[in-house]
Amino acid sequence: MESSSTATARHTCLKLEIPSTDPLFVKGTWFDTHFHLSVTDGLRAWLCNATEEEVQERAAQWDQPVAEYIELAERYLEFQQPGSAYQFVDAGDDHKRLSWTFEREGTKLEWRWKFQPSNDSRKITAGILDFLMDANINLSMLIRRILQEEVVRKTQSFEKLKLEAEKCLEQSERFTNEKMEFESEIYAKFLGVLNSKKAKLRELRDQLSKQEIAGKASVDEEESTDKTESYHSGSNAEESEEEADKKITSSSKDIPAGRGRGRKRATRK
Repeated sequence: MESSSTATARHTCLKLEIPSTDPLFVKGTWFDTHFHLSVTDGLRAWLCNATEEEVQERAAQWDQPVAEYIELAERYLEFQQPGSAYQFVDAGDDHKRLSWTFEREGTKLEWRWKFQPSNDSRKITAGILDFLMDANINLSMLIRRILQEEVVRKTQSFEKLKLEAEKCLEQSERFTNEKMEFESEIYAKFLGVLNSKKAKLRELRDQLSKQEIAGKASVDEEESTDKTESYHSGSNAEESEEEADKKITSSSKDIPAGRGRGRKRATRK
């Protein structure tokens, strides 16, 4: 029965700081139905062995199950709770009384347990110091293991991030190359279409120029034809006028000659 109880025991050690007194160390060994407490100030030690009957009686006084009573006591003697008033005072015959306060349903209550002096304070004090050293070693090992696990986890995470970064970089380079190829292809097609459009525009421009030249030549030819016709018409008119003048002249030459002779005759008379 003891081995089973020892296997399920839980251990705590509290550095209790009470105003106007030296620090105390309170070590607790907790079981499901009872607990053991030891207190030392470095020179002297005191013990409290709470039996199952005593724990049941105290729990009944507070209308609590035994497990709840032990859990609450362990909580207040594992860590010094803020707002709780701790005291370790004389109880007569070199006995001490450890007490602490807590609130329950808005009411401030106090628990007290009586300690008797230890027959071997050096052994109790040494046991508490050994427990603290072992706890410190275990805590250091735990912290070291946690740090190692954290380092391993961070390293794995870093390697994973590095791999992801390399993949992203490779993917980015591939996307960049594909983008450049795509742009080059698009530019090539665009230049081909642009050159084709330019050639078509030049062809249309040449055709338009030819049409303009041909239209201008036709207009010039028509104007030249009109001028030629006008010139011929004018020449014919002049020739007709010249012929008419010649005819008139010739007629006039004939007429004045006859008249002149007639006049001379009249003068003579």
